[in-house]
Parts: sequence; structure tokens; C-alpha cells
Amino acid sequence: MFDTNLPDGPIMPTLLRQMKLVFQPLEYLEDFAKVYGDNFTIKNKSGNHTVYFSHPKALEQIFTADASKLDAGSENEILRYLFGSHSVVVLDGIPHRNQRKLLAPPFHGDRMRAYGATIQDITQHVIDSWQDTKPFNVRNAMQEITIRIILRVVFGLDEGIHLEKLRNCLISLLELVGYPVVSGALLFKFWKKDLGVWSPWGRIMHLLKKVDELIYSHIQETRKNFDENRKDILSLMMTARYDDGQAMTDEELRDELVTLLVIGHETTASSLVWALSWIDQLPEVQEKLQTELCQNIHEPSELAKLPYLTAVCQETLRICPVFTTCLSRVVKSPLNVMGYELPAKTLIIPNIYLTHHREEVYPNPKQFIPERFLERQFSPYEYLPFGGGNRQCIGMAFAMYEMKIILGTILSQYQISSLIRRPIKPARRGLTIVVPPKMQMQATPR
Repeated sequence: MFDTNLPDGPIMPTLLRQMKLVFQPLEYLEDFAKVYGDNFTIKNKSGNHTVYFSHPKALEQIFTADASKLDAGSENEILRYLFGSHSVVVLDGIPHRNQRKLLAPPFHGDRMRAYGATIQDITQHVIDSWQDTKPFNVRNAMQEITIRIILRVVFGLDEGIHLEKLRNCLISLLELVGYPVVSGALLFKFWKKDLGVWSPWGRIMHLLKKVDELIYSHIQETRKNFDENRKDILSLMMTARYDDGQAMTDEELRDELVTLLVIGHETTASSLVWALSWIDQLPEVQEKLQTELCQNIHEPSELAKLPYLTAVCQETLRICPVFTTCLSRVVKSPLNVMGYELPAKTLIIPNIYLTHHREEVYPNPKQFIPERFLERQFSPYEYLPFGGGNRQCIGMAFAMYEMKIILGTILSQYQISSLIRRPIKPARRGLTIVVPPKMQMQATPR
């Protein structure tokens, strides 16, 4: 007989709780976990409650559940304004499965590795502009690298006015989306008002319209002058076909391009900054990494195979996951998770951050210890920086590959150090958790 009661959870005013979620996202999770444990429920008046799960056994049951019992698309409606209705993030069921099948090939195997030289060339171009020991905004620098990689690899844009226009519009849009007050608009409907270009939401809509104009223009130009020898992801998506032989429409291409731009650019840039920050704080980690990098290994494929560099990237994504939770799921028919019988319409949120900070899985979880990934392999229910189940990030392998090449290229030539010696307090940026936006570092040639 299953326990039909949901896990215990906090009783506090909705507005106060949501404000804490926006402005203190990690404390929001940690404080509730201290009181209620691995799994806790946020109740609401409608009776369709939200349950956070972080026990590996619970995550395994959720990620391996019959897909027909869970809807993961509709609950990500808040992202539709940016990604569009055809994005793999907001689709569900057969449309979601078909879209993943179409998008997956460029992000794996030889096709993915073919982008290694491009990633390294762009990284080298950006770091060549650094001046010895002159402070620079590290987040801006990593964003410059990752956005140029996305525009080259995904769009096939290398240089020119179109690239610069799209780059500038995207940076402005992502900066605005990152403000906490705008993040709040995703939770509070009364903030989501278009009051003209000078209002936060109105400004987002204005910039998004400009981005759409540039993307549609590029799609049409690529179709007009299509070259079957091009290897950028847009060209590959144009040649891909669904099972019925149909190609992707311009609207479908646009939505997937924006999804790749936002998720692929912002998350990788943030993870790189976290990695540089942790390496700077821990001389023993820096020394081990330098010993490995000093073996005259510079080719992208060789950098990507370095075990300690890989472990540093994995530990960065464990201790500082850019997304604190996976994409949420809605229960469509009663589902049992760890003895709790979840009724239909219950919202499930698999919790990445709390799972990654479990003492019994990761001893001393607040400490940055790359060696833990050299000593054992963690299950996909213990380590899930890219989500899990059929909603796992489609670009997971590419993101890790990109991160290792960028870090290896930078650290083989420079020692990166922070100008401020104090603990770094994570900050919310849109739906992600990042280092403070104005963090300054300096690069000293090796």
C-alpha cells in the first residue's frame, strides 16, 4: 500500500517564497532541504502542488518512468516567449521525440569533433587581445568566446555586418533577460506587461523582434545560396528530414537556433567563469592542471582527452550547476515516486543542486575536489548537470568538449587570477546561477 501523502513542505506566503526564489535561489533550496530533507512539497490553493526531488532513487524513478505518464513540455511555457512554440524545450510526446532525433547528430561523434579547431581558433583570437596583467571582465570575455563559437558553428557566420548586428542584439537581449527583476516576470504575471520600449518586458519584446528579423534573414539567405559542403549546424538542420520526408520550416529552424544560442552560449560561458575562479582559489588544483597541460598537448582532440582537465570541468558543473533544477514535469496519470503516490497535475522538479551536494555521495560537497571524478564514476541520478531522462540537454557532449578546449587553450598560455580575495557569492542571472557580473581577473603569460 503506497503512502498517498506528499512530502512535507514549507508553509509561507506565496509572494515571500517567490521573492526568495528570485533573489536567494540557493538559500531557497538549502533552507527547505535542512528542514524537510531530500524531497519537499510547495503547496498551492489549486491543489496541484509542486514537489522537489533530490534523492537519486527518486530521480531514477522519474527519469525512467513511462513517458506517457509525464508531460515535460507544457510546464516550460514560461520559455515559449523566447524559444518559440517549436523549440525542443517546450515540445512534448512524439513532436519532442522527432525533434530530438533530427537535432542530435551534429552534437556527437565525428561531426562534433570537427568543430574542435574552430573552438580553439576563436578562443585564441579573443585571448590574443588580452594585455599583460591588465584587469578584464572575465564573464564578458567568456561570453565573447562562446557567442562567437555559437555564431560560427551553429549559424555559419564568421565575420561581417550581419554577424555583428546579430551578436550585439543577442548580447543586449541576454543582458536584459538576466536581470533579477526580469526573472521575476517569469514568475509574476503582473510584471509581464509590455508598456513600451522603456519598460523591461517591452524592451525584451523589442529586442526579440530585432533578433528574429536578423535570424529569418539569415535563414532565407542560407537557403538561397545553399552549399551542401557547409558543416554548420543550420545547414545540417536544413538537410535533415523527419520520418515523413519533410524538412524543417523556417519557424522551426528559428526556434531551435534561438534555443541553441541562449542555452549553449550563456551556460558554457558561466561554467567557464566558475572553473577559472575555482582554479585560481586552489593552488594545488592549478599545479596539477598545469603539470598535465605542460605535456605539449595542444590539439583539440588531445586536450579533450586529458583526465584531470576533464575532472576539473566535471567538478565545476557539480559544485556550481548553472541550472539548479531540471526541466519540470507534470504528472499526467498517478505516479509512484519513493512510496509517494503523486496524483495527476502534480508538478515534479528534479533538483540538480541538492543532488550534487549530498554528503553521502560527495563527501565535503562544498569543497572543490576534481579527484572525486578520477576515483569513481557517478550514476546519471547522482550527477546530472545537463538534466536527465528524455529531457537531457541535447548538446551535453558538445558543451563538455567545448569547455575543455577553451579552458585548456587559455590555461596553457596564461595564469588567470582574481583581483579580489574573498568568497564569491553566486548570483541569479535569468534562470541561471552565475558569478557576480562585474568580476575582474587578470591574465599573466606563462
